[in-house]
Amino acid sequence: MAAARRLLPRWAVSLRPVSAAAAAGAFPKRVKVVEVGPRDGLQNEKNVVPTAVKINLINMLSETGLQVIEATSFVSPKWVPQMADHTEVMQGINKLPGVSYPVLTPNLKGFQAAVAAGAKEVSIFGAASELFTKKNINCSIEESLERFDEVMTAARAASIPVRGYVSCVLGCPYEGKISAAKVAEVSKKMYSMGCYEISLGDTIGIGTPGSMKEMLTAVMKEVPVGALAVHCHDTYGQALANILVALQMGVSVVDASVAGLGGCPYAQGASGNVATEDLVYMLNGLGIHTGVDLQKLMDTGTFICNALNRRTNSKVSQASCRL
Repeated sequence: MAAARRLLPRWAVSLRPVSAAAAAGAFPKRVKVVEVGPRDGLQNEKNVVPTAVKINLINMLSETGLQVIEATSFVSPKWVPQMADHTEVMQGINKLPGVSYPVLTPNLKGFQAAVAAGAKEVSIFGAASELFTKKNINCSIEESLERFDEVMTAARAASIPVRGYVSCVLGCPYEGKISAAKVAEVSKKMYSMGCYEISLGDTIGIGTPGSMKEMLTAVMKEVPVGALAVHCHDTYGQALANILVALQMGVSVVDASVAGLGGCPYAQGASGNVATEDLVYMLNGLGIHTGVDLQKLMDTGTFICNALNRRTNSKVSQASCRL
């Protein structure tokens, strides 16, 4: 497959390329934190979250210094009812200069609706597991790539950057262990199609530092490390350890969710993403620049947890006795 032209968001320019020191195990000097709370964090909530709460959440996150905030998902309300208000959310938020607000688009119809609502960046999502892909987007991996091709063509025509997600990179709730070679294969195909960045998701949080290293070693042979991100759920309490390994291997983009919100409608038992507060606390301790104000981030976590009437999953916020 010939490599397609790859569109980079404006904020990406200062983050590429990763320094050669990364290959020697040194930590990156800067990490881009991709906040996925408003989308991945809320999509699994049983009770519908009011649109006004979602808008306030995104507006508060915008004030923390985060560069990327995944706002919503343009999927069918039949599949994910929580995201039915995607247009209202996109048109209701305050879009700050220098902040990107990507949205998830499963197909061409979703992409067109997203662009009509004002989206300037989109994400597509696949998986390294055939069964998970079938349950998640009701097609095979190969068929999902064909759907993505339609989106990529439309995105290039509209000069809209596309990020690619690969789910189940360290394990699947239906297939069990997933081979690192399969993850590398799917990642390579999505990158070759034109995705500027590939986010590797441990959807059920089953990975360990050992399996993370094995998987990244395979993927980095097919996709430049500067185009990779990790997306770790904390089901087994391994998320920060897995992220640390990824950082040591040169990855400088990490997905996280405020207050550790999240799960997956198609992966029963999957707990939330790594808490953004905990990630930023760790990165601060390593002297890695994120540009994120931890105090404002914790205040935002307090807001959404109060709105959802639940306890935060952030260990940092729990230790600070905030909730």
